[in-house]
Amino acid sequence: MARKVNPIQDRARRAALEKAAYLAIYERGYAGVTLADIAAHAGVSRGTLVYHFGSRAGLLAAVMRRFSRTIAVATRRAVRLSDTPEGKLRAYVDNQFYGLVNTRRFYTVSLDFLAAATRDADLMTMQRAFLAESLAVDLELARLVGSAGAEGRARLLRAIVEGLSVRFLADPDPDLAVYRADCMTGLRAVLGWPPDDAP
Repeated sequence: MARKVNPIQDRARRAALEKAAYLAIYERGYAGVTLADIAAHAGVSRGTLVYHFGSRAGLLAAVMRRFSRTIAVATRRAVRLSDTPEGKLRAYVDNQFYGLVNTRRFYTVSLDFLAAATRDADLMTMQRAFLAESLAVDLELARLVGSAGAEGRARLLRAIVEGLSVRFLADPDPDLAVYRADCMTGLRAVLGWPPDDAP
């Protein structure tokens, strides 16, 4: 008789395995991480990973979907909970640079994933889905100054974040406050707002 699976426990188990895989990808790199590495990180057997995800590719795809969506949803929620345009912009920036360790992990894994996606059509499909989710939030900010030209402004907002994320990863001693301030300055300029310190 097959054992009964509790869907809530199963989702929690999958989430824990995906988090362990995310950390293993961060440490080993997307191309180099193996099921054995991930199993060791999670404290489970390789068979457990195969049972839940089918394969290494299935697990890594689930990881990228989960963590990309998590960032997009958290950012969207923070922006929508803010009452003022300035507050929305600050919430957006805070969610792009949200702690030294978390920021370094997320952008390292994201860039590693993007590099792999340039040679894999299925991964690129996932990358494009993430960009579409990001664009929805970027458009909300871009529309703070009107709908005309919003898509172009949204692309520029994203380009500033992505450019700063690469610099952040290359910086041997990044100061989160500096990256947040630089991001705010760039985003304000795209929106046509004066700098923070303007009278």
